[in-house]
Amino acid sequence: MFALVLGAVRTRTAQVLTILVLALLAAAVAVAGSWFAFAAAGRSAAADLAAAGAAERVLTAQRAVTTAGDPGPALEQFTGRVRDALRVPVTGPTGGLAMSMNLRQGTGDTPIRLAYREQFCEHVRLDGPCPAAPGEAAISVEAARRLGLTRGATVETGSSLVSGTVTVTVVALYTRLDPDGPFWAPELAHAVAGLDPVFVPITAFRAKPLWNPTASYDVVLPDDLIRTDRDLDAKLTAADNRLGLDDVQVTVNSRRLLTTIDRDRSTVLRGVLTAGLQLVVLTWFAIGLAGRYTSRDRRADAALLKLRGVSRSSTLRLAWGQHLVPLGAGLLLGAPAGVLLARLLAGPVTTTGDQRAALIWSAVAAGAVLLGGLAVLAAVEASMLGRPVAVLLRPATAGGTPWWSVLADALLLTIAAAALFQARSGSPAVGVDAAAPALVALAVGLVAARLLGRAAARTGRVALRAGRLRLGLSALQISRSAGAERLFALVVVGVALFVTAAGGQWAERAGRAARSTADLGAVRVLTVPGTNRTALLDAVRRADPGGREAMAAVVGLDSQVRVLEVDTTRLAAVAAWRAEYGPVTTLPEATAAAAEPGLPPITGDRLTLSYRRDGPEPVAVGLTLRHEATGAPVTVSFGVLGAGEGTAVAPVTGCTAAPGCRIVNWSLTTPPDSNGRTRPPPDGAAVALRELRQDGGEPVILDRSTLADISHWLPGTAGSALDVAAADGTLRLAADENTGNLQYVGSELWAAGTRGPAPVILAGRPPEDWRYSDALLTAYGEPAPVQVTATVPALPVVGRSGVMVDLDVTRRLAGVADAGGQFQVWLAPGAPPGIVDALTAAGLTIGTDTTAGQRTDQLGGQGPAAVVRFALLAGAAAMLLAAVTVAVGVVAERRSLGDQLRALRHQGLPARVAAAAGFAGPAALIAAGVLVGLLAAILSVAATGSPVPGFTDGWRVLAGPLALAPGVTTLAVLAALALFGLVGWLSLRSLIRGLRR
Repeated sequence: MFALVLGAVRTRTAQVLTILVLALLAAAVAVAGSWFAFAAAGRSAAADLAAAGAAERVLTAQRAVTTAGDPGPALEQFTGRVRDALRVPVTGPTGGLAMSMNLRQGTGDTPIRLAYREQFCEHVRLDGPCPAAPGEAAISVEAARRLGLTRGATVETGSSLVSGTVTVTVVALYTRLDPDGPFWAPELAHAVAGLDPVFVPITAFRAKPLWNPTASYDVVLPDDLIRTDRDLDAKLTAADNRLGLDDVQVTVNSRRLLTTIDRDRSTVLRGVLTAGLQLVVLTWFAIGLAGRYTSRDRRADAALLKLRGVSRSSTLRLAWGQHLVPLGAGLLLGAPAGVLLARLLAGPVTTTGDQRAALIWSAVAAGAVLLGGLAVLAAVEASMLGRPVAVLLRPATAGGTPWWSVLADALLLTIAAAALFQARSGSPAVGVDAAAPALVALAVGLVAARLLGRAAARTGRVALRAGRLRLGLSALQISRSAGAERLFALVVVGVALFVTAAGGQWAERAGRAARSTADLGAVRVLTVPGTNRTALLDAVRRADPGGREAMAAVVGLDSQVRVLEVDTTRLAAVAAWRAEYGPVTTLPEATAAAAEPGLPPITGDRLTLSYRRDGPEPVAVGLTLRHEATGAPVTVSFGVLGAGEGTAVAPVTGCTAAPGCRIVNWSLTTPPDSNGRTRPPPDGAAVALRELRQDGGEPVILDRSTLADISHWLPGTAGSALDVAAADGTLRLAADENTGNLQYVGSELWAAGTRGPAPVILAGRPPEDWRYSDALLTAYGEPAPVQVTATVPALPVVGRSGVMVDLDVTRRLAGVADAGGQFQVWLAPGAPPGIVDALTAAGLTIGTDTTAGQRTDQLGGQGPAAVVRFALLAGAAAMLLAAVTVAVGVVAERRSLGDQLRALRHQGLPARVAAAAGFAGPAALIAAGVLVGLLAAILSVAATGSPVPGFTDGWRVLAGPLALAPGVTTLAVLAALALFGLVGWLSLRSLIRGLRR
């Protein structure tokens, strides 16, 4: 038997090579899919980690502790308990203590946090020594600027919860070395009311007011642990439960990251498995079709074996042996090639568990190709052996369509309908919805094949009667060719898969590029820690005076509304604007229309106020300023005003440097008490401001007409505001007489930043609070009314829910304490390399530097990108399978077709007509298959949706690009025509040459 098999293999080399090529191609892609899936899953996890912020790797445990004046052992006991309970490998453990306090100042208390953190001095750049003694402290450069403190200043803090105060001396100013690093991610290291923590040594917590701090223990989960430990979430939950018994609050910021990684992994494995399974099934189809075509050469052998009395099982074993050799050889050659191909496309599989799983998957895939191919070929051979000897000895098979072929088509159409219904319903319970696009293409191919056969038969008969021999012979060739309908369906499916995959690849790339600029807002974005809105805006304008290369921006959160603040004068030149955001000129025009001319700057070193005080109670008047370049606040106190008319003189420090200071607000309070603290004014207190002059600059800052213009002033919106009257050349401030509760009486009058409410652009639905009350932004100190100028589907950075407002407007809204947020500089596409140096020279510290290209590459490592890459590989392999099968079919028909055409030539058929008829039939079949394949791809996408999986984090801000863009689709169709045309020409070249001779 073995010798007979080898002899048959040597005799039918072409048939063996055909099966070998099909098996090799299928095995290579199937095995590659297994290794590609797990390698891509590892890469997607690494991409998710790279895109995640430092905070998403940090686990924080905290609890209120009682130190009894000995903070060291208390902290060590707490951190030891947390270490024992975690039971997972961690890095960067950091213990700390923190206490919320109030900074005692003359105008009131300012919330601030006193904190100790291990390794603090290693993560900052200090202007001074590291705090070591109990009375020493370090504050941030920005906090010192806001509070007007310098090295050597004394800071007094207290708390309403405990008696006593804690006084520390500022020995150093600190700047964060890694502001976006994990050390600063925990909440206890964040700013309070816009002020960074005041860091002290642990010995400072011996003071009795600090005996009840919050102890914290922060650790960083290693990237390898997050990427490889599938049970990490369960382990962290168990640790949380253990620590919860001791009232320890555990904050795991990595849960969202773990969910994203798990979803990415599922997306990759499911997408690659679906594409690989489709290809294996298509391979079975192609092998069966190739076996049917090549069985014609084995019909005589089967008849001879039957005549010699060989049993059917022995004959079947002999046929199986002939097929086992090429299938096995194709598997042995294709499997290593698949491993190398996967490594080339997706890199190595890094973890032992994934390597084991990939090996199992690849063995199953290779076995499916081998066993499935053998089963299909066995069915073909059994069908042939079941025929009588007389039928086997005939040169052509009987016509007609067997009942089992119709039944198989009906079954496939039913499965395709079920998959389509499931895909459109969104219920993946069975799982066939993932294969719905291929099944829809198959259904279109089967239906079109049946129609093609009947149309070709009718066309051939009509054409021959009309004397159109070329058309008639070509059409009858298609209709009478055994297996032509199945071959046509295979071409349709192969082309549809390839065209869909090519369109999906382009759409995925375009979607990533669009998301990258939507996430960032510009093609390149720098983060700037340790600054404020005024300093940021001034520095960017000085670094880029032309306004075409850089733009200041701030991303913040107001209540639950994301706010994007931009310099609208540069928005059109710098931002990566899209149509979904509305016209780019909407906000700049609205901001310009609402702009307040502004009050003259103060550049002198002394101010003189002319006033008239009404009422019996003494009051104090103050003026808050902010430097227009640095944003540093300046407080001016005119002291207690005498009764009646008079003048008050006050020194000013910090405003002589250009461009001077702007007026933020007036304050009307009681005189300071023995502790230097003030309160809102008493009932009946009133002061009429008449003129404000300065020494060292323009003499008159506020004349009578300016003071009496109410458009320059904005009363407070919280509590019971001051009564304001602007008339008769004066600005009169009076306490509201309608309330007796001094706690809710306002004491400030603000300089208006705009004429009326600040204009904003709203993305999506308005916030819940805005639907039932005034639209207000509350993160800037005094609540500020806004007016929605336009509502758009989306905005850069904030997406489908948020607002965009002018940065110059919001900086004027901010009072003494600048609102928080992420400070950024957006760069235009043509920004020169030296712009970063110019920004640094202007006083900014650059944090991260992110480009849209980098963001696109990060997204390219995630699951959806991997799925469409492999889908393109599988689509190309499907089209190659179809092309090889077309070659087999054409070559198998070539002998009988040549005999028929040569016989017609002897009967007078012109050589030109014979040659054209010989080539036109296969050419028409190929052309129709490619065109119907394009139609199947269009119908498949229309019925099942885009072939590109959605972003695994659920991002849906922008509509996805067209899945079948005209340009890419045209190129894919031309490539298919070129491949099948080349295969047909090579297969028929010898026949056409002979007919022409």
